[in-house]
Amino acid sequence: MIGFFDSGFGGLTVLRRVVERLPQYDYLYLGDNARAPYGSRSQEVVYEFTREAVEYLFRRGCPLIVIACNTSSAKALRRIQQEYLPVSYPDRRVLGVVRPLVEEVADRGTFHRVGLLATEGVVASEAYLREIEKLDPSIRVFQKACPLLVPIIEAGEQDWEGAEMIVRRYLGELMAEAGSIDALLLACTHYPILYDTLRRNVPGHVEVLEQGPVVAEKLQDYLRRHPGMERRLTRGAARTFLTTDLTDRFDRLARTFFGEPIHSHLISLG
Repeated sequence: MIGFFDSGFGGLTVLRRVVERLPQYDYLYLGDNARAPYGSRSQEVVYEFTREAVEYLFRRGCPLIVIACNTSSAKALRRIQQEYLPVSYPDRRVLGVVRPLVEEVADRGTFHRVGLLATEGVVASEAYLREIEKLDPSIRVFQKACPLLVPIIEAGEQDWEGAEMIVRRYLGELMAEAGSIDALLLACTHYPILYDTLRRNVPGHVEVLEQGPVVAEKLQDYLRRHPGMERRLTRGAARTFLTTDLTDRFDRLARTFFGEPIHSHLISLG
């Protein structure tokens, strides 16, 4: 199985794209809804929560895990890869969602001014700024925290006219700082739910990049380059969904994020 972890629902937009591209594998998704959101929590707490989830997915038989959460990827992934895995699970691997999107931006070679929409925690971490600077310091990145978008989406109000007004406000503030951009990065896995709204409120030449398709392509390439890991993955096209809280609400909202009905199972972490 390939494990997927997120603090809540957003990672399902990534899993959806991965399943579309790589449908043959078994997937185990875990949303830590009981302790979401992670964005306002300290780096140490995010690390501990993320490590507990990774440990759980390893125990369930996942040799490979994708942390489909920008906050966990920004605040915990590197420490898990450098400190936790070598000691506890040297034969397992954990990947994130920040690096694939950053690599996509840098590899294009056509982006010079990039806008980035994210949660307050991801913006404060400056993870995207650091990673893009490493790969291509000529690219200027303009960040905008959008604290109202996740609550709107989780309330099921993405089609509400007020949602478009709020999107326009955030984009207006971003463009006032940047002047012009070549690409808009959706650095929150909730934001693809508002993709059409975002797309029609930026100029036509601006490319809007969401993480799901990029992560799916990068994961396929990773498995091609690591055949030993690829052979360890089970192939039954099974999808199992786990949550730490509110299974009824999880199933209802998860359908919006994953694109099809699901039935989740309640588990406990920590």
